[in-house]
Amino acid sequence: MVSSDTRSRLCCSEAGCGKSVPRDFRGYSCPACGNLLQVVTDPGPDSPERLKQVWRERRGSNHLLDTSGVWRYREFLPYAPGDEVFSLSEGNVPLLPGQKTAQYGGLERLWFKHLGWNPTGSFKDLGMTVAVTEAARRGAKVVACASTGNTAASMAAYAARAGLRARVYLPRGGAAGPKLAQALDFGAEIQQVEGNFDDALRQLMAEPDPDIYFLNSINPFRIEGQKTAIFELLDQMDWNPPDFIVLPGGNLGNSAAFGKAIEELSAAGLLARIPRLVIVQAQGSNALVRTVRAGGRALEVVPNPQTLASAIRIGEPKSWKKAVRALRFTNGLVLDVTDDEIIAAKQVLGRDGIGSEPASATTLAGVRRLAAEGVIDRSATVVAFLTGHALKDTDAILNSVGRRDG
Repeated sequence: MVSSDTRSRLCCSEAGCGKSVPRDFRGYSCPACGNLLQVVTDPGPDSPERLKQVWRERRGSNHLLDTSGVWRYREFLPYAPGDEVFSLSEGNVPLLPGQKTAQYGGLERLWFKHLGWNPTGSFKDLGMTVAVTEAARRGAKVVACASTGNTAASMAAYAARAGLRARVYLPRGGAAGPKLAQALDFGAEIQQVEGNFDDALRQLMAEPDPDIYFLNSINPFRIEGQKTAIFELLDQMDWNPPDFIVLPGGNLGNSAAFGKAIEELSAAGLLARIPRLVIVQAQGSNALVRTVRAGGRALEVVPNPQTLASAIRIGEPKSWKKAVRALRFTNGLVLDVTDDEIIAAKQVLGRDGIGSEPASATTLAGVRRLAAEGVIDRSATVVAFLTGHALKDTDAILNSVGRRDG
């Protein structure tokens, strides 16, 4: 049974289009222009100060929705009754001060928001709690995704909680062993695809079965959950925004989500100033970097993306337009770093007692580069997001140790 929600609707993410469709629209792209859809929710009449008070009070509550670092901010989410929400108490990850990492990055104040400390070890859980809840609400029987590993693990876990079948399209040999093991452990059906992530996503999107609900970041409800990482960050910082927010760039769903969060919080009067987004890609998988350099009007595809950071080994990111919009709204930056820079930054993260999978380490590598170039001042307040746990790719650790010792 589909529950009613008059607060939320879907609309085109392209500002010049303006097409709006009901929340229950079956599709992920605008029927008028073909751009990706986004959720628009009316947060209600509460003042900014009242919202801050309510969200802070919920931290001390044991109510199911309040123990989730996503649903705690439900005024800005599509409505779902509490007994129809599928949650693993995602979110609630700390803000860690960098020590050796701050020195390495060339900054006085560097903080890390480690989304790899979510239930399945990656940021994907923030989006999956909302998207799987929506799938169940719509009566879906099967949820599916293309993945390099993290999406697969997260989707499979939340699908298991909701009693849904999970089908995963993985590039053959393209997922780290621990991520594949997670997906299998949670009961996912695995379909190996020849090629890379982009090939896997194309095969998934060609699936004609109308009973399948897609859960890649083209799904606008995924973006809704992921945007709450910014809500929680600012809540932890007592609503004093940092100067820069740095994140890795792969399929660019997180970039879209973070930009959407900043736009919505600004419109609601919850931001005193706009933090600048910095998106960091691997040099061999740098479609957004190439696109922005070319003017941002058309996607510059990387046909054969290459990087040891498998989580962001993506050459045709679907949310690129939303990422460009986020960069423009925040006066943001995009850059790429080499695999050697990623390995070096990852090792420093480990020596600082934090750790991450390789894709996450792009943020520290990017901070170090921008600080050295004088783009980020040494006294700036910077928050770098880490999106995956160190144990997501243990081969990367073992191989880098071998490289260092050899």
